[in-house]
Amino acid sequence: MDPMTQSAQISSSQGIADGQHSAAKESKPSVKDLIHWRDPKKSGVVFGLSLLMLLSLAAFSVISVASYLLLALLCVTITFRIYKSVVQAVQKSSDGHPFKTLIDKDVSIPPETFRKHVDASLSYINRALKQMSRLFLVEDLVDSLKLAVVMWLFTYVGAVFNGITILILADILLFAVPPVYEKYKTQIDQYIDLVRTQVNTTMAKLQEKLPGAVKRSKTE
Repeated sequence: MDPMTQSAQISSSQGIADGQHSAAKESKPSVKDLIHWRDPKKSGVVFGLSLLMLLSLAAFSVISVASYLLLALLCVTITFRIYKSVVQAVQKSSDGHPFKTLIDKDVSIPPETFRKHVDASLSYINRALKQMSRLFLVEDLVDSLKLAVVMWLFTYVGAVFNGITILILADILLFAVPPVYEKYKTQIDQYIDLVRTQVNTTMAKLQEKLPGAVKRSKTE
């Protein structure tokens, strides 16, 4: 075979593989696309299911919600299995098990994928532990005071809302805020800059008055 023809075939096959890989990536919506409502149908389904799940957890226990969901799924699969069996018996066909393709599909997690996610999670955990150690051991007094104020405010939030209510509000805000911010980005950024300037000015004055506080450099 001509070397040029062989290289052209290899390039063509690589291009097809890259195209299939990119098409597969595009077919899977990212979290950013979902919360920005790039595809309203998919975003609506995800938002509706997540909100329904949280509302169910607010009314029932976790065990009850999980049991009802699994029972509903099992009822659907059993009903469909019986229906297909009746249809095959009436039509005298031999289509086989209706879920054969799903049964034969490999659902095991490859060790490489598992290790990859574990390593990624471990880096986040180590970063969080380092940050917690820095804050709770008062490496920087101002940052530790900020954390104390936030925790104090959370005590009032916890007195008004329980965990499920906060998750429901967070779910609603997660799908409501990004489209609004994207639409009014310029105006919102102006207000955010004003608030950030005020907070930085107040923190700088407080840091100068605190005894033993380590002043931050301008680069930080």
